[in-house]
Amino acid sequence: MAACRRVPLMLLMSVLLYMHPIRGQKSANSVIANTAVRVNIQAQNQAAVPAAVNGGSPVVAASPPRRRTSGWKLAEEGACREDLTRLCPKHSWNNNLAVLECLQDRKEETEIAADCNHLLWNYKLNLTTDPKFESVAVEVCKTTITDIKECAAEERGKGYLVSCLVDHRGNITEYQCNQYITKMTSIVFSDYRLICGFMDNCREDINSLHCGSISTGEKDVHSQGEVIACLEKGLVREAEEQPGVHAIRPDCKKAIMRVAELSSDDFHLDRYLYFSCREDRERFCENTPAGEGRVYKCLFNHKFEEAMSEKCREALTTRQKLITQDYKVSYSLAKACKTDLRKYRCSVDTNMPRAREARLSYLLLCLESAVHRGRTVSGECQGEMLDYRRMLMEDFSLSPEIVLHCRGEIEAHCSGLHRKGRTLHCLMRVGREDMGTIDNLCQKALQTLIQEADPGADYRIDRALNEACESVIQTACKHIRNGDPMILSCLMEHLYTEKMVEDCEHRLLELQYFIARDWKLDPILYKKCQGDASRLCHTHSWNETSEMMPPGAIFSCLYRHAYRTEEQGRRGNAVEKTGRRVSVLSRDCKVEVQRILHQRALDVKLDPELQRRCMTDLGKWCSEKTESGQELECLQDHLEELVSECRDVVGNLTELASEDIQIETLLMRACEPVIQSHCHEVADNQIDTGDLMECLVQNKHQKEMNDKCAVGVTHFQLVQIKDFRFSYKFKMACKEDVLKLCPNIKKKVDVVLCLSTTVRNDTLQDVKEQRVSVKCRKQLRVEELEMSEDVRLEPELYDSCKQDIGRLCQNVAFGNAQVIECLKENKRQLTQRCHHRVFKLQEVEMMDPELDFQLMRVCKQMIRRFCTEADAKNMLQCLKQNKNSELMDPKCKQMITKRQITQNTDYRLNPVLRKSCKADIPKFCQSILNKATGDSELEGQVVSCLKLKYADQRLSPDCEDQIRVILQESALDYRLDPQLQIHCTDEISRLCPEEAAAQEQTGQVEECLKVNLLKIKVEGCKKEVLNILKESKADIFVDPVLHTACALDIKHQCAAIPPGRGRQMSCLMEALQDKRVRLQPECKKRLQDRIDMWSYAAKVAPAEGFSDLAMQVMTSPSKTYILAMIGLSVCILFLFGLMCGRITKRLMQEQKDR
Repeated sequence: MAACRRVPLMLLMSVLLYMHPIRGQKSANSVIANTAVRVNIQAQNQAAVPAAVNGGSPVVAASPPRRRTSGWKLAEEGACREDLTRLCPKHSWNNNLAVLECLQDRKEETEIAADCNHLLWNYKLNLTTDPKFESVAVEVCKTTITDIKECAAEERGKGYLVSCLVDHRGNITEYQCNQYITKMTSIVFSDYRLICGFMDNCREDINSLHCGSISTGEKDVHSQGEVIACLEKGLVREAEEQPGVHAIRPDCKKAIMRVAELSSDDFHLDRYLYFSCREDRERFCENTPAGEGRVYKCLFNHKFEEAMSEKCREALTTRQKLITQDYKVSYSLAKACKTDLRKYRCSVDTNMPRAREARLSYLLLCLESAVHRGRTVSGECQGEMLDYRRMLMEDFSLSPEIVLHCRGEIEAHCSGLHRKGRTLHCLMRVGREDMGTIDNLCQKALQTLIQEADPGADYRIDRALNEACESVIQTACKHIRNGDPMILSCLMEHLYTEKMVEDCEHRLLELQYFIARDWKLDPILYKKCQGDASRLCHTHSWNETSEMMPPGAIFSCLYRHAYRTEEQGRRGNAVEKTGRRVSVLSRDCKVEVQRILHQRALDVKLDPELQRRCMTDLGKWCSEKTESGQELECLQDHLEELVSECRDVVGNLTELASEDIQIETLLMRACEPVIQSHCHEVADNQIDTGDLMECLVQNKHQKEMNDKCAVGVTHFQLVQIKDFRFSYKFKMACKEDVLKLCPNIKKKVDVVLCLSTTVRNDTLQDVKEQRVSVKCRKQLRVEELEMSEDVRLEPELYDSCKQDIGRLCQNVAFGNAQVIECLKENKRQLTQRCHHRVFKLQEVEMMDPELDFQLMRVCKQMIRRFCTEADAKNMLQCLKQNKNSELMDPKCKQMITKRQITQNTDYRLNPVLRKSCKADIPKFCQSILNKATGDSELEGQVVSCLKLKYADQRLSPDCEDQIRVILQESALDYRLDPQLQIHCTDEISRLCPEEAAAQEQTGQVEECLKVNLLKIKVEGCKKEVLNILKESKADIFVDPVLHTACALDIKHQCAAIPPGRGRQMSCLMEALQDKRVRLQPECKKRLQDRIDMWSYAAKVAPAEGFSDLAMQVMTSPSKTYILAMIGLSVCILFLFGLMCGRITKRLMQEQKDR
């Protein structure tokens, strides 16, 4: 205003001639008309324009007009008559203002003659410098002047009043006054020299920037709008700090911005833009009425249309850049948000310079902060904010910081992508893909722009995203209201699904990368968590940041409080060990934190802390892992090799996922079928404490389980073995036990081994109180069962056998304990180290059959049928007892047989036998134990030793019972006799191939070997068969063929005789010799065969000791004769001694005493 007061701005009176007459004010109109005539006449009598105004040499006067009583007319002047006739419609000739508008709004300046140009200039100049026209404004704008206090207070008679009305024309509600002032401004803005003080303030800058002459003699007055446009571009270049830029003086900056502000409501007033966009206005905005910035907005919306001329697009961009520097350059925005700006004190920050306050970014941040805090901002203002936020996202050049700091990145990666926000998304992509290729200042500028535009609140702000994701939104998110913040969340939920398209996926991740780095940019999260963040993380308002708690750290603070353990307290109702009260998140906030975590799990780049700390490790270990979710899995796989700060953050995320596996979004999608079928009750719980993952592990081999889910679950199990903290339920159940019993042990497998060893020792020693708590023992059992399912979950076993697995089990899939079973079946071919580990594993499984995954899986139904009441540790024993039941499943029966074969190879693998024969083994088989090494298996030698002692009837009752069972089982299936298999493999193949190939083994192979005893060539095999014959003498149950043949005779002839110690066999032999007893023909035949075999055995295998001799005598058919002869020999020897006396010489007592 100060500049305006130095050069009074009085506008033309002839505006009224163009307006409808004001009723009841005829006297005023006549005064105005008379004044206009005098001024017009005066204008034509001047020989030259004063130098003070023109700033240059005088101009030649036009031909003097003819005076008429009806007033002077421009149309009557000879200098303009030809141009007026050619360019202006006839009905406008009688109105000077209409003629003036017609002539000055022509597109081509050369269409008007120089003399006419000069006449128009003098006419406008005299109109704007005569204070008498102030009286016109007083009459037309009487009510408005009263309402606007600043204008009412202006000193009259100096031309200040009209300048004030122009400044406040946005507040004018009077129709006639508004039209009057609008027409005045159209004259003023046709040439920069007519705008008050503009020339004085900007003369030096015009010359420095070579924007054109300030002399009318050197440049056509109708092109002077280009001078202002040139200055505006210079101002923009200065804001962008372009190289070699000229610094415009502060007074000129204010004048430029003031001109832009005053021309904000009607695009006609921006002469350069008006001439540049006239055709585009007709093309795109033909039906848009001028005024209140409507044409500007329409043209802004079509700026990137293909049909938009480049010159107009450039002028619009300049206008937009001025708006970013001062929001008042946008008439509609300033008007719509004026009340809200005042209400929320967005223009009264005394700590900030005025230029900063006026910036569009400051206005947006201030009002967005109010919206996010739940305050009321008018719908009209929010609509304007939405338009300008979209504008910022569409054109990166509107942000000076982006242009300044990202210039190199744009030239290197994003040239030629200027339109529709593609350059901005290109920069986002560069920043997302490799943080090292983008400058920190550019990264910061991008983050600031995202905050200003706030596309998280409405996806439509991001035009590139909107266009790319339109089809996805229409299909996957059609149930959500258009523009709702949940649209972005919905798109994230469908990331990497069939509904997602590639272009949308890229644009979405590029935007989410920056939203993830500032928790405030997710409006739903901010709304639900702002109270918690302020209370727990000491945050400030929406548009304020703190160096102590940067935006990226606040989400980390929130999720640490979201997953407080039960010991730490839930919902703030507990007290820590230090006595300090623990605060946790509200339920609504925790739900949102979980949502964000689920989304961030889709891509490691969406976790700022993880990417920052693990940048080196990602490049070192995971450069080839480019698929979704692979990078985090890769970091987990290399957990031990990571640098400490990366290992910590990966460990924390893994620990977090163990509590809430739904964070692993990709895994949850893959496992949807099995969750719906088997784990839906657990999945529906709002608070997951590891139950869902436990359910998935337990159902990993259900038919609904697909490969992706199985791989994901197994990977999580493999990660969990690296640290017991990664198993949430195990950690919570056993934390105190681990600290007490297994301190300094970190790996889960080692912790499980430590605790299970403690439980086993306490059980064996029958201690009164177990050292491991009940809840820990229960969870320990779950962990042990899970680890038995996959060899990779037993790191020591896997590392020891990796070479053997590749050699012997390369075609066997992991899982279902298949690889472990393969190793067991090929045990004799394993390397010593692997063999030892497998043996130790079998030893544990035999002591606790529940840990035998294959056995429990194959025999699951049979366990339910036969062993529901059996103790877990006696499960195999129960199955063995029911093995030959008609209801036994064949596959389960086969698995039981495998385990029996394993048990018979080494007594240490048979806990029941080991306990029952604890005293017998060292007593009778010590020589075998002495020869064996600690790492080797005994290959059934101890069991064979005990079998022979059973035949000698020298075992303890408990041990004898166990050996009898083994003998009975091995008699039915030769595979249960390891020594027989070792020595007779070739003979069985040669002599008994059909019997060995039989699907059901019922003792045929052993019977075949007995029958073909004379044909056996291998001495070791022959000895084993003879041992079988010897053992069969001790108990008929050991000879299944004979027992089957003689079952009826045993029932009739030997029912009262208990089995064992050869008693029933002796009974049958006596019955055979007794001619009064008639045995079954088959039984009689089998018994006679056995006598022949035993006779042959006695010849080829003489007794090795007195016990063998006694056994042979007792089981011999000539037992009575032999015993009689032995008794007779003893009697003869006794009688001979009596008759012959002493053989030795008698000695005297004295000799004895010497």
